[in-house]
Amino acid sequence: MRTHYLCVALLFAGAAFAQTTPVRQEKPEADVKEGTGSVSLPVKKVVLYKNGVGYFEHTGRVHGNQELGIEFTTAQLNDVLKSLTVVDLNGGKISGVRYNSVAPLSERLKSLQVPLSEDVTSAAFLIALRGTRVEVRNGTASTLGKVFSVETVKRETSKGGTLDVTQLAIVTDAGELRLFELGPGVTVRAADSEIREDVSRYLNLVGSTRSKDVRRMTISATGNGDRNLFVSYISEVPVWKSTYRIVVPKAPGTPFLQGWAIVDNTVGEDWKDVQLSMVSGSPQSFIQNISQPYYTRRPVVPLPQSVMLTPQAHEASMEEGIGSGAGGGVGQGGGIVGGVPGGVGGGTGGGVFRAGMASKPVSPNAAMLSGTVVDPSGAVVPNADVVLRNTATGTVESARTDSNGSYSFSGVEAGPYSLSISSQGFKTTQFSQINLRPGINNSVNATLSLGSVSESIEVSSTNTSQNSIVVAALRSASAAAEGSALGELFQYSLKEKITVLKNQSALVPIVQSPIDAEKVTLVTANEDGEVDGTPLRALWMTNSSGLTLDGGTFNILEEDSFAGEGIMDVLHPGERRLLSYAADTAVHVTTESEPLEKTVKRVTIVKGVMKVTREERDTTTYTIHNADSTPRQVILEHPIREQWKLAEGTKPEESGSTHYRFRVAVAPGKTEKFVVRESRPAETSIYVSTITDTQVAAFVEEKTIKPPVEEALRRVIAKKNEISEVEQEMRLRQTEMEAIDKDQARLRENMKALKGSPEEKALLQRYTRQLDGQEDRLAALKKENADLQTKRAALQAQLNGMVLEIAMDETL
Repeated sequence: MRTHYLCVALLFAGAAFAQTTPVRQEKPEADVKEGTGSVSLPVKKVVLYKNGVGYFEHTGRVHGNQELGIEFTTAQLNDVLKSLTVVDLNGGKISGVRYNSVAPLSERLKSLQVPLSEDVTSAAFLIALRGTRVEVRNGTASTLGKVFSVETVKRETSKGGTLDVTQLAIVTDAGELRLFELGPGVTVRAADSEIREDVSRYLNLVGSTRSKDVRRMTISATGNGDRNLFVSYISEVPVWKSTYRIVVPKAPGTPFLQGWAIVDNTVGEDWKDVQLSMVSGSPQSFIQNISQPYYTRRPVVPLPQSVMLTPQAHEASMEEGIGSGAGGGVGQGGGIVGGVPGGVGGGTGGGVFRAGMASKPVSPNAAMLSGTVVDPSGAVVPNADVVLRNTATGTVESARTDSNGSYSFSGVEAGPYSLSISSQGFKTTQFSQINLRPGINNSVNATLSLGSVSESIEVSSTNTSQNSIVVAALRSASAAAEGSALGELFQYSLKEKITVLKNQSALVPIVQSPIDAEKVTLVTANEDGEVDGTPLRALWMTNSSGLTLDGGTFNILEEDSFAGEGIMDVLHPGERRLLSYAADTAVHVTTESEPLEKTVKRVTIVKGVMKVTREERDTTTYTIHNADSTPRQVILEHPIREQWKLAEGTKPEESGSTHYRFRVAVAPGKTEKFVVRESRPAETSIYVSTITDTQVAAFVEEKTIKPPVEEALRRVIAKKNEISEVEQEMRLRQTEMEAIDKDQARLRENMKALKGSPEEKALLQRYTRQLDGQEDRLAALKKENADLQTKRAALQAQLNGMVLEIAMDETL
């Protein structure tokens, strides 16, 4: 038996696989190669996402039974545990993955005799020592005793102020209470050696949290001979950024778009010759501290009066597959470890370890590929030869571009491909590492360069500006990345491998394409019909690149100089967007709004309810003046208001979520007026039984109702007047009855006061006669009121019938 040491180096998002740290392992002599050295698993692939995570792949070779050490931080460990995949590609297996756990400091402090927290003061430290023996020294004097209390007291200063001091109280062996004011000359020492050791342990525990945050994971690979090992995971990385340049030619022509990706390598290890991809989109990701042991608070249950339990038997399950059967066996030469119910699954195709889930075979199916081929000027190239080769199987498919410069392949097997496009008079364009995904239409567009492979591009003309040369040079260049759909996301994959050293950044071209864009002036109005700010120069751009353009900054190069810059949101293929980049001080806009108009459109009377539908009309006039010597295409943004609709014949060029967009052409030095007419419905409901003469007169004046309806409404009003007269009579009689009731109450009070007086008899007779007369009048009033109520009910019934008989539905 020999003893061997392995050094393993593997980038792990800022940490290295056992950076030259020897890992001791015992191996059979037959499994060991002399002079084997350290095992290196370098990073080979990096995919960066917009949510602050990166996907890393490492590959390398191992020999026999080996353990690979990984060192990284606790924060990185959490992401790795969620996503780690380890695959032995040549018949071996991954027998285990382990790492060192560290309990939280708060839990480790619970093991101390002295109750100290992570954040403690000197006073809190002394309070924690309450009841323990201490030695207090003050100068040359020394006192032994047990800590009794620690408190803050106020002391007067020589200048008449107050000062807070900490006072320590101890009880000596003789039972005396001694007080000490703590200061620079006072020292306190624990007298018991166990307490001193506990304090030392506390300081060591607190100090350990400030040491290097290093966690170590060990991967055990088991097998025979030399084998390839694959490791992948995600880890937190800086978000990659997008930035674009749009070159606008001075003469009429097609603008050109150049896109760049900014990537940062801050993980602490070099990326050497890695396949780098950037994904436009943010897959859901989160941080969970799963590497930290968790403790839960359990309830405290008091003991019952009797804790004796009677043994009992439980019935067996009657469901199939529960409580019986083997848990699974271990396969020869491979298997899946972790997360598999029933034990360790077997197989012969190589060992796989994936944290949290088992691998599943993916059945390939048909994929589609299409694209457009253009020349440097943006014109389509027909009859170009397009050859598609499957780099895994060697299968070759060929096609030609049609009259629109388009080609397509359908029904090809999903997988890795290379693409070659050639045409007479142009350089052959090669695309490698194209990954066709099933179920989607993959797209690859190409711009062919003039000449043969060895030929250079020259642009010569006495009237050609530097700007035109730049555009031509950009057209002849190709992007360093290929774009492809990735489910709901979009991926830019670099055609060539790249090296980015640690703590360095790279600027990589990902888009090189002519673009459909028109230079316009953008004017935006608010809800009040007023123009917001200064008109802006903008490009009305359609993403004709065939790629999804990630959001980022852009700047405009126009007429040999910088013209402005701005921000662009994510732009999908074929999507149109306004990109503003500078103020247009030559365009001046004023607005004028006319008073609202209301026109009756429809009148209905049904079951006593009259509904009048009016149309409110609003007119806004924009006056646009172009003070420049060049024409302007003004894009006028008019606000979209709730319930308001554009009048017939007023049609915008396009509509957003908040504004209509109208196009107004303004010649040099000219002024144009643009009118936006809008309308909205406004409905008013009136009960016919409550209608008034004034309302009827208004309806007649605006010709809302016809004469028969007017006559019917007049009859309703007349009947209402009759009812009103009856109600007036009823109110008069009710008033009289209330006056009589009040006077009778007065008479009765007077009669009570007459008892025992000389005038009692005569006055009682007089009051009695008055009460009799009032009672007769009350009876008559009640009868009259009852008759009036009957008359009113009859009139109301007549009114109700008249109201229900009126019907109308007129559109004016």
